[in-house]
Formats: sequence, C-alpha cells, structure tokens
Amino acid sequence: MKTKLPRLVAGAVVLAAAFAVQARADQQTKTLDVYWVDSEGGGSTLIVTPAGESVLIDTGNPGGRDPGRIVTAAKAAGLTKIDYVLLTHFHLDHFGGGAEVAQGVPFGTVYERPIPTGDPDGRAQSSFQVQIKGWREIAAKRVTLAPGVSVPLKSAGAGAPKIELRCLAADQQFVEPTAAQAKIRNPLTGSVAAKPVDTSDNANSAVFLLSFGAFRFFDGGDLTWNLEEKLVTPVNLVGVVDVYQTNHHGLGVSNHPMLVQSLAPTVVVMNNGPQKGGEAGTFAAIRAAKSVQAMYQVHESFKSPADNAAAEFIANRGNLVGAEAVKCPANVIKLTVAPDGKSYSVTVPSTGHARTYQTKG
Repeated sequence: MKTKLPRLVAGAVVLAAAFAVQARADQQTKTLDVYWVDSEGGGSTLIVTPAGESVLIDTGNPGGRDPGRIVTAAKAAGLTKIDYVLLTHFHLDHFGGGAEVAQGVPFGTVYERPIPTGDPDGRAQSSFQVQIKGWREIAAKRVTLAPGVSVPLKSAGAGAPKIELRCLAADQQFVEPTAAQAKIRNPLTGSVAAKPVDTSDNANSAVFLLSFGAFRFFDGGDLTWNLEEKLVTPVNLVGVVDVYQTNHHGLGVSNHPMLVQSLAPTVVVMNNGPQKGGEAGTFAAIRAAKSVQAMYQVHESFKSPADNAAAEFIANRGNLVGAEAVKCPANVIKLTVAPDGKSYSVTVPSTGHARTYQTKG
C-alpha cells in the first residue's frame, strides 16, 4: 500500500520568468547547470547535464515546503522527470522530501547506501522506520552506493567534454588513490587535531565528485571532521576542485580546514539555513583557504552574522524560521558551466549578481 503523503505546497517557490527562460536556453547550448534549492538548511542540489539528463542529490525535508520548492525548480529547468536521485545519508533533512518530490517529478534510478535496519544514529526511541517508509517506495530501480560507483551520464555528443559523477566515499570507506595521488603525501597531514568520534549517520555520508571537462564540483553531504581528514590525508583522494559545497550546511563539526585547503576551491557555496549551519568555524576555514575567490550562501547566517558574505552573494536574507520559513522566497543559486568546460558562471537571481570564473584545468 502506498504511503499517504501531504499535498505539495502550491507556489512554494516564486521563480522569475527569466529563470525558466534561461534554463531552457542553457539546455539548447549544452551547458552543465547546478541549482542550489532552498530547503532551509536541508540538502537539495539539482544538476542538469549538457545531454539533458538530471540528477538530484538529496531531497530536503518532508512536509510540502521543500518538496514544493524542488519540484518548482525542476519544472523551471524544463524537467518532466529526474533521471537519477542520489542520497548522501539517512537523515530526514536529506531523504524526507523524496516521496513528495516524486509525486511532482517522477524519479528514474535511486542511488543510496543500504537502508539501515534501525535508527541510523543508534537511538533506541526513533521514528525512523515510519519516516523511511515513503522513501522505500519512490523508485523501482535502485543502485547501492559504494566508493568507485559512477552514475552512467550520457555525453552531449561528439566533441563534448567528458562528464562523470563518481562516488568517492560511503560508509566510512574510500576509493583507492590513483598512482599519481599515491606518490604525493599531503603536507597538511597531522596539522589539525581530531574531534570526538562521530557516531551519527553523518559520518557515513556518500561523497560525490562531478566533473565536466576541466570543471570539478565536490558534494560531500554531511561528512564530518575526522572522515573529511581521511579523505584528503595522508593522500588527497579528491584532488583540487573548482566549486566546493560546504559539508553539513556549513556546521563547524564539518568543513575541516585540511579538507578545504586541500580541495583548494575557487568558489564555495554554503547550503545553510538562517539558523542552521553557517557557523564561525566554517567561515574561518574558508577564509584561510587562499584559493577561494568567492563564497555564496543560500541564506544569510544568523549563527555567525559578522561572517556573512556581501549581500549580493546571499540568495535569501532575513530570519524566517520554524513555521515562518514557509514564507521565505526560497531563491536559488545557479551555476552554469560553459559547453567547453573551461569556465563557469554563478548567478544569484534575487540580487542580480553574476560572475564568471575560469576552471583550474
């Protein structure tokens, strides 16, 4: 029997007409597009490839608000289905909206770690089995995530740059280093103290690297401090990237300085909420990385207000929380990679900001 789900909130996102027009134009010119949808500090990153395929990494919270925003963004991008859904870990702000999103835009294949048999954080009293019920029903085809698993994305055609979306880590296991990586010991190894062991499912997060020609984008879900260190030391298993989505919404228990400095991103995007993520330690780690040219935020941070980026780099301002968060305009941040993969632009439609960056490759 299908789980009864709350109706999607109508008009959860008000997107400008120019957003939809630009999305369709981008598909015609075969760009790679990434949208950070506002799930108030949840996970919801939407990718549209040059071949017109779509990937959603995490599905936000349940309850209508976040699913409605994701569906609106997907339809504004010209999508009628989402080909691949990737789940980083089993926390409600990452999987909870999946069943509702699937009502508005059907899913193709789901990539996930094995679903835990009990509460993913080991709590004796838990509603996890009730919460996960809808997720179990969202797609007929499922693939188990493990280090080295790649999503079979299609090429945009002859002469187009190679596109790859690969899992680098899951369940605290990591890909093997390449021959070139194995030869280089990260000089930052051992330079920052460890934190207490994380026993939550955050530590098991699946980590993804998206590449398109020379362009590289890192999404590590809610991976936490000690596992972040293992990802880049003593050998950097990721390499340098162009764009880094902050782990764990910008919380200070993640975003290890060694991770940020080793990835050496040009652009950082923080998928925070006004009172979730966006903590001082993360801002400090980003400032310490000399490679960073710009930081974007889905929300203005009220956890560390003195550290916020300039207003034009923040998609949503103000402190609407709890029930009031439904009234947030839920503005997106959009990244567009040029068809040759040699440059990319980041736009914040709500502020009129747009800037182009060159890839490192």
